Amino acid sequence: MNETAPLWHAMSAQDAAKRLDTDPERGLSSGEAAERLRQHGPNALPVRKGKSALTRFLLQFHQPLVYILLAAGVITALLGEVVDSSVILGVVLVNAVIGYLQESKAVRALSALSATMTTEATVLRDGAPVRLDAAALVPGDVVILRSGDKTPADVRILSSRELRSDESMLTGESLPVEKSADPVSPDAVLAERRSMAFAGALVTYGQGRAVVAATGAGTELGRISSLMESADELETPLTRKISRFSHLLLVAILVLAGLNFALGLWRGETAVDMFMASVALAVGAIPEGLPAAVTIILAIGVSRMAARRAVIRRLPAVETLGSVTVICTDKTGTLTENQMTVHSLWAAGVEALVGGTGYAPEGEITAPGGLSAAHRECLLAGLLCNDAVLRAPGEPGGNGAPSATWRVEGDPSEAALLVSAAKAGLSRAEEQAAWPRVDELAFESERQYMATLHKNADEAVIWLKGSVERVLERCGQALAADGTLEPLDAAAVTRKTEELAARGLRVLAFAKGTPAPDAAALEHEDVALGLVFLGLQGMIDPPRAEAVDAVAACRRAGVLVKMITGDHAGTAVAIGRMLGLSGPSCEADGHCRALTGAELARLSDAQFAAEARAVSVFARVSPEQKLRLVRALQAQGEVVAMTGDGVNDAPALKQADIGVAMGQAGTDAAKEAADMVLTDDNFASIAAAVEEGRGVFDNLVKFIAWTLPTNLGEGMVILTAFLFGVALPILPVQILWINMTTAAALGLMLSFEPKEPGIMDRAPRAPGKPILDRLLAGRIALVGALLLVTAFGLFEYELSRGASLEQARTVAVNVFVLVETAYLFNARSFRRSPFALGFFSNPWASWGAGLMLALQGAYTYVPAMNALFQSAPLAPRQWPLVLGSAVAVFLLVEIEKKLRNGLRRTASASHST
Repeated sequence: MNETAPLWHAMSAQDAAKRLDTDPERGLSSGEAAERLRQHGPNALPVRKGKSALTRFLLQFHQPLVYILLAAGVITALLGEVVDSSVILGVVLVNAVIGYLQESKAVRALSALSATMTTEATVLRDGAPVRLDAAALVPGDVVILRSGDKTPADVRILSSRELRSDESMLTGESLPVEKSADPVSPDAVLAERRSMAFAGALVTYGQGRAVVAATGAGTELGRISSLMESADELETPLTRKISRFSHLLLVAILVLAGLNFALGLWRGETAVDMFMASVALAVGAIPEGLPAAVTIILAIGVSRMAARRAVIRRLPAVETLGSVTVICTDKTGTLTENQMTVHSLWAAGVEALVGGTGYAPEGEITAPGGLSAAHRECLLAGLLCNDAVLRAPGEPGGNGAPSATWRVEGDPSEAALLVSAAKAGLSRAEEQAAWPRVDELAFESERQYMATLHKNADEAVIWLKGSVERVLERCGQALAADGTLEPLDAAAVTRKTEELAARGLRVLAFAKGTPAPDAAALEHEDVALGLVFLGLQGMIDPPRAEAVDAVAACRRAGVLVKMITGDHAGTAVAIGRMLGLSGPSCEADGHCRALTGAELARLSDAQFAAEARAVSVFARVSPEQKLRLVRALQAQGEVVAMTGDGVNDAPALKQADIGVAMGQAGTDAAKEAADMVLTDDNFASIAAAVEEGRGVFDNLVKFIAWTLPTNLGEGMVILTAFLFGVALPILPVQILWINMTTAAALGLMLSFEPKEPGIMDRAPRAPGKPILDRLLAGRIALVGALLLVTAFGLFEYELSRGASLEQARTVAVNVFVLVETAYLFNARSFRRSPFALGFFSNPWASWGAGLMLALQGAYTYVPAMNALFQSAPLAPRQWPLVLGSAVAVFLLVEIEKKLRNGLRRTASASHST
């Protein structure tokens, strides 16, 4: 709802119906509904028109590096160099097609939101219930809600009977919410507006009647839709860095070509000849294989991440994961099991600890001296005063389909009680046979308890469960450990309840009573007084064990983890403590401070930004606040990953540098807004994906650091030839041969390079840090200079020995190729030698080197290749010089690595002292 909409949740049901001008018993007339439909429009979300297929394809060419390639391709075509032009333009086209195919899977979040609202509803029209498409609903329509229905619009509850709604997609609340016609505070946050039900939420239990208060864009879903439109379309760290790098490369190439053109004119060459020469130099300086290599390396990263249960929807997201500095994550189902589990059983003053997690009845219950009669009676009450059903693996459910795992039908908290009883050896089938249920008092939010009446041939008993306050006020005695009665110590029960709540447990109390022997029905008066207190059961949705390890791994990697949930602050803090969340808001003893949505709303922008960074646990947070948190972190230079599964998460998922949706529990809207989808809904998979992302970025930088010396050397060789007025050592067509074959046969093999040890023990790359630091820039300059000296030197040496121009150029080309082959093994690590890594630990590099040598043999000795590339066969005496150049460059780079590592260790030692 928008800010000026009436506070429907705060007014009475009668006032709401009056304001909407409708009859709660008859609904609207058909004529009035038709008029309102014309006035308000259909109950559907507006769908924003996206980019056309042609526009998406053309945008693939909107990159500085591609501009350079296109210009070079067109100019070489105009100069009649058909082979050169075809190769360059072919590379550009292949890269554009690959990018377009990936882009075709781009964000369709608003369409998914509309699909979320597509449903039918039972509506009162002219006093009679009719089934209508939800799109035909209008404000003032009276709808009937039943278990299993999807709420068709935002509605104000008029009446309810045990009505519960699963609103986790909107609020993040992990449990179904009790609904009531009673108004709530005007300041109530969305998760606490129990007098309202919202479009898209599922009715899980009971039934009720409600009046439509808002439709279409006026609903909470509509408001989230508008938030998504306001979310920024961000470049990823990779696209930003590649863009900056490409601009620098463009400037360098143009300066180099311009310098070459000016030198030629100064020497008296014609403008046409120098223009062609400058184009040749530009072709040599352009890394033609870079766009395709980036795409292919990222695509290989996609397949690696898929094997680790992370499906990537946009290629650049692969690298973004490796640059992440903050992960904002949902709690329920991502960090936790999404299965309520009883952890504590307290009776007769003794606490028993319940082992195991989830709905599988596996785990032991341990207590000093073993389980007492009071413990067992408390478990029995939870087992029989219960409407949930626990399905074993392979057992058909209510829909007839078997499940592969333990599955719950009904309330998750009640399911936890079934499991705790099973862990103590109690069989529900046997106990129900021994104590058949005669009647029940269903749970109502106003009364906060449920009671059941059971009878067998000899006696009758009432079991009751509910909130501690409501149960205690109905009890006068308590069950002792030996099964006898003793005075009730209400203060001790309250203290224990507060202790369990401080541990983040949701606490339920249990009692029993004795009805009249002939009682056939159960009334509230029967459980008003005189009950016997049995004990407490404390439950929680526990953290996944692997999530605890993953959070610790993120901390070692310098990645902050922030939990943002719609759940209660106390529960969120307890889970944060169990997970080991760190940050300024978490003390050394593990105690974390939570900040609620209501508290966030009172902060100024400056305070909000400070708390966004300092606090690790946020509870009861609205969709706008999630979006604001992500933006606040990004404004401070953080690279933010955001996880979520609900519609309420979609705007923040879209705004984040990388949005991560849940594949199992996630809504379509969340998946379509995300860059990555987890197939197992597990936070541990995010940590694994961060590790893979770092490996992908490392390999991408290794490729760039490997390929640029060749382009630098090629450009410098041509420039030097013009400077001294000698023949070109390599021709443009030979440059293209070098660049394209080595990129395919050698460079791409770096994409299969295994992750280096300790990759998750280093801090994330600074978002503003360039792709190439000073170390790599220096190494590129070193290898480029060595290529210039060896290739140009051997070219001139061969000419002086009487070799033909074609032979001398073939020597120079082979120098470039063999030096690149040797340097490939240097580039496998920036600090470690290939011998330390294991020379053959990346077999793809060895196979690539073999393939490149075979291709170069064909280039040198096959007549057709000689004719096409103006090469010539070499004599045996010429090869030792070529091979010696490659070995020399390899050894010099390794010596440079060793010297740099020594300087780094010395600097580190002096800094530590």
